Amino acid sequence: MSFVQVLSKIFGNKSQRDLKAIMPIVDKIKAIEPTLESLSNDELRRRIDAVRADLKAATRENNTEKSTLREQVETMPFEERQPIWEKIDKLEKNILDTLEDKLNEHLPEVFAVVRETASRFARNETIEVTATDLDRELAGQGRDFVTIDGDKAIWKNHWLAGGNEIKWDMIHYDVQLIGGIVLHQGKIAEMATGEGKTLVATLPVFLRSLSKRGVHVVTVNDYLSKRDSEWMGPLYMFHGSTVDCIDKHQPNTPERRAAYECDITFGTNNEFGFDYLRDNMAMTPSDLVQRKHYYAIVDEVDSVLIDDARTPLIISGPVPKGDDQYFDEYKANVQKVVEAQRRLVTRILTEAKAKIASEDKEEKKEGALLLFRAYKGLPKNSALIKFLSQEGMKNILLETEAHYLQDNGREMPTVTDPLYFVIDEKNRSVELTDKGIDELTGKTSDPHFFVLPDIASQLSEVETIADTAERQQRKDELMQNYAVKAERVHTVSQLLKAYTLFEKDVEYVIDDNKIKIVDEQTGRIMEGRRYSDGLHQAIEAKEGVKVEAATQTFATITLQNYFRMYHKLAGMTGTAETEAGEFWDIYKLDVVTIPTNRPVARIDMNDLVYKTKKEKYAAVIEEIVKLRDAGRPVLVGTTSVEISELLKRMLDMRKIEAQVLNAKLHQKEAQVVAQAGQKGIVTIATNMAGRGTDIKLTPEVKAAGGLAIIGTERHESRRVDRQLRGRSGRQGDPGSSIFFVSFEDQLMRLF
Repeated sequence: MSFVQVLSKIFGNKSQRDLKAIMPIVDKIKAIEPTLESLSNDELRRRIDAVRADLKAATRENNTEKSTLREQVETMPFEERQPIWEKIDKLEKNILDTLEDKLNEHLPEVFAVVRETASRFARNETIEVTATDLDRELAGQGRDFVTIDGDKAIWKNHWLAGGNEIKWDMIHYDVQLIGGIVLHQGKIAEMATGEGKTLVATLPVFLRSLSKRGVHVVTVNDYLSKRDSEWMGPLYMFHGSTVDCIDKHQPNTPERRAAYECDITFGTNNEFGFDYLRDNMAMTPSDLVQRKHYYAIVDEVDSVLIDDARTPLIISGPVPKGDDQYFDEYKANVQKVVEAQRRLVTRILTEAKAKIASEDKEEKKEGALLLFRAYKGLPKNSALIKFLSQEGMKNILLETEAHYLQDNGREMPTVTDPLYFVIDEKNRSVELTDKGIDELTGKTSDPHFFVLPDIASQLSEVETIADTAERQQRKDELMQNYAVKAERVHTVSQLLKAYTLFEKDVEYVIDDNKIKIVDEQTGRIMEGRRYSDGLHQAIEAKEGVKVEAATQTFATITLQNYFRMYHKLAGMTGTAETEAGEFWDIYKLDVVTIPTNRPVARIDMNDLVYKTKKEKYAAVIEEIVKLRDAGRPVLVGTTSVEISELLKRMLDMRKIEAQVLNAKLHQKEAQVVAQAGQKGIVTIATNMAGRGTDIKLTPEVKAAGGLAIIGTERHESRRVDRQLRGRSGRQGDPGSSIFFVSFEDQLMRLF
């Protein structure tokens, strides 16, 4: 037994220790519940009013003093303000500490009241209470869940959410109380798919909303933010908390500002970030929409805080002469070089195959060099990928690469000089060789047309000119020439990347005659996102759509830095444990694994590995047919739009109906996912990460073995694979999952 196992046996593992600390709080909540059952609806509401009043009283003194100091500081000279601001900061810290203590004290009662309220909504068609001002306001706005009858408000248990009528039928399980406590404490709750993360959030969100400092519920797309605000909203509003969703309102409007003034505000991560940037560009205080960042719960926290964390949010604007671009002008030159490289690599590969098959040792060595040269020239070449999937070929390539990389790549020019350009697929870079520059320049009179001059030596030569005016004029000419050539070289470099590293229907799609980026983690279109540094314009030129004007950055922030501004941050996901170290290092967020309500009955099978993609996809189709004939629904996960469409065509040839859910069709997302649990339904989806809609199974499907998950490729993030697996086996349902892998897959090639 190892030392770690010995310690685990004595002290329990982390998960057991976390639960041991939380269970006494759960017991307190359950002890309060029986006392609430006998209360009238009005008395239940008054319990929450009492908590609000207590929080207000506890912070009144500090709040009053803070307000007085803020008024005072405005009238003081600037040099005397610092000590007052320090006092204000100290008072603010006192207020936050007091609120933290008070919220912990009231947590059992508030959680018990929310659970009892959910239970009453589930048991009764209508709930009658004495009408409050908020009840009247909501009824006046035409909300479908509340009507006023004299001095009474009638609350219904069914309302519209995300365009569909829902009837409230949920009551928090004990494990959901555990999840709620974890989120309130500012930690990450890892809960399996189908364990009701949306309902769990109601507990800490409502508790924190009583502080009146603003709670933000962050989701990954606007459909979920709108749906969840409408679905869970009545539960909060019943007890007097105001709710809105920023995605329903235009930026920089009074409605958007009013949404932030609500006790609970739903929205997408990007919109919260962009509003912060717009606030930083505001000219007057009245233009600001956000308040101080108090508490946020991030849904699909791994996707937002790790996958998207380093992607900057950028507000950009036009640049002078932004339309003066060379992309269309030099597109033909770059196409010519790419075609020349394609022909060269095809020839090199044919030669390499012949020489590697030879018995002569020297010829074999030459063949290995040629194979490596072809790889450096076009690593995504389909014939090359197929050849490398043959037994032993990958090893030959790796050994040759190791040989030429030694001594800081001293012998690398032997490999790369005959090529037109060299591709580094892992680092996404392309570098032209001298041969490539010659091909690019073609018949132009200036052989250095696409070569950057050595500006430092040119400027030092100019220093010898005695006449000051002439020297300055010559310097200006050199600098202007350098700027033009730098722009030209940059344009060509980005066009080369667009042609060799970015594939249509993999990294991007063409929608409405525009280039739209596909999120590699979730398979969703990233609306409004553009590649920076001219790369997007290069792709537009390559695909023959309108090349947009160049832009410049006005304001930028990464999601990582934005979310670190919150006083308390919490998150929910089905897969955080694999990134627990990173969450702690960057955000100081602890990950707590919440047990499932019922044991997981899904069978996870070992991967099936094939030599080629063709054999793999044929096997996938056979597996789909077999499962469908057994009366089971099948969910097929793919890593790109291209593969999902290929599988759809293959199934069409077999006369099998399949629903496709990819970056091109994500507006019907929830509808497709909701039907994915019906008998014999086949659904093909690009990465199912955080689709946010339950796949519910019929009794007939459960008897047949439940939902079958088929992964057509391993994703480089293990977490995305776990998210796909997690779609099956919710709430103890039966199910199975299996991944099909081939030696031609990108993951196998790169790693």
